[in-house]
Amino acid sequence: MIMRIKILGCGTSIGVPIPGCDCAVCLSTDPRDKRTRTSAVFSVNGQNILVDATTDLRYQALTHGIKRVDAVLFTHAHADHILGVDDLRCFNFVKKAPIPCFGTKETLDQIRDCFKYIFYPDPLWEGGQLAQLELHELDGKKPFEACGQKIEPFPLVHGRTSILGFRIGDIAYATDCKAVPEFARTVLRGIKVLFLDGLRYEDHASHFTIDEAIKVAQEIGAEKTYLIHTTHSVSYKATSAKLPTGIELAYDGLEVEL
Repeated sequence: MIMRIKILGCGTSIGVPIPGCDCAVCLSTDPRDKRTRTSAVFSVNGQNILVDATTDLRYQALTHGIKRVDAVLFTHAHADHILGVDDLRCFNFVKKAPIPCFGTKETLDQIRDCFKYIFYPDPLWEGGQLAQLELHELDGKKPFEACGQKIEPFPLVHGRTSILGFRIGDIAYATDCKAVPEFARTVLRGIKVLFLDGLRYEDHASHFTIDEAIKVAQEIGAEKTYLIHTTHSVSYKATSAKLPTGIELAYDGLEVEL
């Protein structure tokens, strides 16, 4: 089985560049310094499993040639991770069936509240097709199946919020976190490729700094770790030159195959 993961976006909640900012990274001409909101897609056996539906989902799909979404994994319900839910209806046209979506009860409840018109439609609605989604609640620690693949969720600490990371095969995805609890580390044992939150060098209440991410990555011991959810104070070229062997910055469009 060949599995691929493509990073659709690796930026923060407002992306990079930031409107109105004249810093060196926001003005950079290096395409690896252009970061849409953090999201990824796992591809295996001709099916695509999307991780989060970001504010930039339509743009990301067009830019990276994502023509179908067969399932969605939601890490949590912060705006930059769910506000592309409405754009999932485009993929209903391709799939010709509802798209299964997976998340914790808290996450799914917030998605229902945010998109009431999808889940509690007005019987008098005369507009276009609404997104057709099947919501599946996860407890956060039990493996489940999507698109015929075993997926292992694991809890992460994101400030006061508990969110989910996901492992599929030998690839794991852990965005938006300030701590990786012991249960998650157990799930991550033997992982080959890890995508891990690494916001910036300065401290943050709910995200790993780059130095913190390096320490955790070395403790987990993946063959390769890519840092995601990176802000505009981080230059791809300058920061990459300082990272230890086996740890790299991700960039929009990065693709890894196992």
